[in-house]
Formats: sequence, C-alpha cells, structure tokens
Amino acid sequence: MKVLVCIKQVPDMESRFKANSSGNWYDEADLAFRMNEYDEYAVEQAVQLREQLGDAADVTVLSIGPDRVVEALKKALAMGCDRGVHVQDPAVSLKDPWQIASIIATYAKDKGFDLIFTGMQSQDRASAQVGVAVAEQLGYSCATTLVGFSFADGVVTAKRELEGGLKGVVKLRTPALVTCQLGLNVPRYPTLPNIMKAKKKEIQAIPVVDILKEEALAATASVYPPARKGGGIVLEGDLNDMASQLIGILKEKTAVVR
Repeated sequence: MKVLVCIKQVPDMESRFKANSSGNWYDEADLAFRMNEYDEYAVEQAVQLREQLGDAADVTVLSIGPDRVVEALKKALAMGCDRGVHVQDPAVSLKDPWQIASIIATYAKDKGFDLIFTGMQSQDRASAQVGVAVAEQLGYSCATTLVGFSFADGVVTAKRELEGGLKGVVKLRTPALVTCQLGLNVPRYPTLPNIMKAKKKEIQAIPVVDILKEEALAATASVYPPARKGGGIVLEGDLNDMASQLIGILKEKTAVVR
C-alpha cells in the first residue's frame, strides 16, 4: 500500500508577526518555524498505518517551500515515514490553495498512492482547502476533519467531527484522501535513534517549475494586524451619578438620545 502524507512548515504561533515590505504576507525574519500542528496528526496516522500493515505499506512525506522546510521533512522521517519529497519553492506564500493542491496532485497522479493524509488546515493561512482540492483533482474519495481512523480490506472507516460537537462515521474505499484534526491521535516524539536513522533516508528535491502548470486563481492583496481595541472606562461613585455619566458617554459615542 502506497501512502502519501503532505505537511507544511509554519511559524510558531507565539511569534510576533509583522507584514513584509510588500505588505502581502508576513515578514519571515526572526521567526521560528515548525511543522504545522494538524499535519503532525496526519504524519502520526500514516505511520500508525504503516506499523499496522508492516512491509506492505510505504509512506512518502511531501512538503512545498524554501530550503528550511527540509527540517520539517526530517522530523516526519524521524517519526517513521520512509522517504521525503521537497518541492523547492521560495515563493510558496504567493500561491493560492488551488495552486498548492495542483502541485501535490501533479506529483501524485502517476505514483499510484492508495491513501493520502493531510492536515485539516494550516495554522498560518487556515483555508482548509488544499486537501479537498487535491482529492478533487485526483478523483479520490475524501473525508475531512477526522478524529477517528481505521483501515481494513481496502476500506477506510473515518470518524468525523461535525458542527455542534457531533460525530459522523463514513466509509471510503481507496484510493482516498483524509484530512486530520485535533483529537485523532497523539503525535509521537522522535527518539534519538530514529533521528539518526532519518539522516540516511532519501529526500528527493524537485523544482516547483517542473510541476506547477496552474495559474493563480486568487492573490493575497495585503495583510495587516487586527485593529487595536480601545480601553474600557470604569465608572465610580453614586448609582445616580454613574447613570448620568453613562448617558453622557452614550450620547457622545453613539446616536443614542433620551
């Protein structure tokens, strides 16, 4: 069984973000990067499936981006993936979700992958579109926001998180794609022996110009921080005085009249 798991490297969400000089994405200087949280669940589930199937399964991990994404690939290899694919693209942030999905689908279309795992969404762009767009382009069945997974006899049983805290169960025949959510599993911490083994595993580098054929359907015009909220006002004193103060404030700030 051939498995593909797709990961993205994102900034640590505790970082202080500011717009870049072009104003269309964040400035990456001085940011610490890590594997996208939802993608860690995807990697863990792919590795668990490999452990279930033994030598009958083979797991490839793919990431798109500049040279720094190799570190995320190495972590996935240390978690148990068999080989890595680095689609080299220093301008990945300028591509829309459909283009990213097209890169993945173009790479995967002639590889015979039975199952593809992705994160539910990335923590920086949070479009939640790439996984389902890959499935659409490949013609795979698809289930999103998984919080439960099992596989037997060519059938995926997926437990999905729905609105209102409900759970839904669907069954998919392979080839299929699933997107992974918090609660699906607990990603393992790579051990030192596995980190050393990962150094010997293959990471294939492919320039993005060799794969991407799609034009952008959308572009990020600008990014900016949320507007700062004004400070609150604490009213003190007699109840009647506070009521009068409140009415005065409402008259000044709004169109409220007596």
